[in-house]
Formats: sequence, structure tokens, C-alpha cells
Amino acid sequence: MEKFSIYAPRLVNPEENIAPGHRACIGCGEVLAVRYALKALGPNVIAANATGCMEIISSCLPTTSWKIPWIHVLFENASAVISGVEAARKVLARRGKIPPGRVFCLAMGGDGATSDIGLQSLSGALERGHDFLYICFDNEAYMNTGVQRSSSTPYGASTTTAPPGKLSVGQWSQKKNMAAIAAAHNIPYVATACSSYPFDLMAKVKKAAEVKGPAYVHVLSVCPTGWRHATDITIQMGRLAVESGIFPLYEVENGRYKLTFDFPKLRPVKQYLKLQGRFRHLKDEEMDKIQKQVDKEWLKLKSLVGMAGEKKPIQVPAQVQAPAKVKAQKKTRTTRPTKKTSRPSRKRGRK
Repeated sequence: MEKFSIYAPRLVNPEENIAPGHRACIGCGEVLAVRYALKALGPNVIAANATGCMEIISSCLPTTSWKIPWIHVLFENASAVISGVEAARKVLARRGKIPPGRVFCLAMGGDGATSDIGLQSLSGALERGHDFLYICFDNEAYMNTGVQRSSSTPYGASTTTAPPGKLSVGQWSQKKNMAAIAAAHNIPYVATACSSYPFDLMAKVKKAAEVKGPAYVHVLSVCPTGWRHATDITIQMGRLAVESGIFPLYEVENGRYKLTFDFPKLRPVKQYLKLQGRFRHLKDEEMDKIQKQVDKEWLKLKSLVGMAGEKKPIQVPAQVQAPAKVKAQKKTRTTRPTKKTSRPSRKRGRK
């Protein structure tokens, strides 16, 4: 944080590319993240925005909050649309129809438009190598349509389509790791960010946009409405998610993992969970289960970064070790029986 120890406003673009007066909920962490991202990108950007919270709150006719070229598209095709924009600009520039110069192509959507409905078009755009940036603003459910579960909803959370009960803990599956899925496409840049860390978010978005080729940034967007917590603790909730290891911040540059914030000791996940109504039904044993899963994923991430400390020998399962053990026994034998042992006739035992 040394580079941020000077007068902070001088480090930030003062221009606002999303105007105030929109209809976002009080304490919305997602619109804050959008504001920071657009500050990092500047005015030379074309955006394709999948259906979701940001589209609904910003474009109610006859008004709009967008000060950049902005296209509202369907849940499933934001990546496909921005791929066409990027390809068309290349052709027009080659034919001299538009002036040369870099214009950032941005696709953005929520977790539903990214990890569920729009995953196919996103994967295709990443694989084809289009020069664009995709930002997922992840509030961990379909908040715009009534807090339905998505594949990004964390284990144990209560939603309208995964309610807790006698036979249900709420959301039954683990949160999909979209950043790892994007990194598996071998693209130049992947990062995670959170609006509770604004300078880190803006720096990562700017780096991602300047990369030649596809880039992906996954932003945790705290949602007081869907998470059911006080509207004045949005920043605190984002910091707790990071400091507990539930949502670690890291980068993947050309396949190399780099942890943004490392902590000598993670905060207990209970400090994060107990502030949210969506986890109110969880018993201590379920919270302990979540803690174990978070610890496991944190160690896995640190091993990818190369910060896990002393390397331990790989523990091979017993069934894999068995052949080596048998081989060792054969080497220690000094004699072998020379006579065949008599065996009872098979006919004799038959009835």
C-alpha cells in the first residue's frame, strides 16, 4: 500500500462514466464496483452488459446512467456480442473507416450471466482469443429476479429456490470457481477483486484492459438485499470475505498465480457468516464444515502461488503403495520352494 500513501484523489480518474440518480439498492456493492471499473477504463470503452441488476437500475426509459457506448444484451450472449464488436472494429480500422487507436471492448454480467446462462459464449470468446475484457460482478445469486440460487451461490446460503428446512441446509453445492475456469483457457490475465479494496480493483481492471487478448476479472459484489445484512456494512462485509479466505484476492498472469493479500492467520468464517441473514439457520457443525472447506481451498491456492511453505511428500493412497511393498518382499526372499505342494483334486471336492 506504499504507493497509495499520498493524497488519494490524485490517483483516481475524477470522471464518472456511470451517472448518479440510478435505482441501485442502498448499500449496493455492485454499482460501486462498476463505478471503480469505469474509472480505471476511462472514456475509450464500448460495453456489452448482460441482463441483470446493473442493466435494470441504470436504463429505465427514458433515462440512462451510462456515459459510454453501452449495449444491453441477453443473459447468454454478452461475450458473443462484444466479440462481434471487437472483430468489426478490426475490419473497419483495416479499411480506414475509423481512426486507429485502442478502444477497450468490455463485456460484463452478474454471476448468473457468467457462470450459468452465459458460460458457453464466454468460454468460446476466451478460446478464440478476442481482445476484450470480461468482468463478472458476482453477488452470488439471481438478485434481480428474486434471490434465486445460481452456481455461484455459496454452500449453506438461503435463497428462494434453495430454502433451508428439516431436510435442507439451503444451497447444497459449493460455489463454482469461475476464475479457475477462466484461467484454464490459458488466457493472458485473470484476477479476483472486491469493491472493498478500490485501488486494487482499479489497478487490476486497468492491467486486464491493457493486455493483448482476452482477460477476465471476477469481482465479489456485496448485496445487502440478497445477503440480508445491514446496508451500512457493505465495505466491512467485503473485507471480511477476503480476510477470512472465503474470497481470496489473486492474479493469474500467463498461468502464474500471484496472491494479492496474504494473511498470517485467516479470520474465522463465523465472523463473516453471522452478520448475514442468509446464513442465520446454520448450526455450528455446518459452519465448521464451511471453515474446513475454506481452509482446504486456501492451502490449495497458496500451493499454486508457491507460498505454502516447506513442501511435504505426496501421500500416496495405500492401494497404490501395495505393489511396491510386494516387490520389496520378493527381494528379501533367500530361498524358494522347489517342490510343488500337493493340492487336493478339484474333482474330490465336488458333489
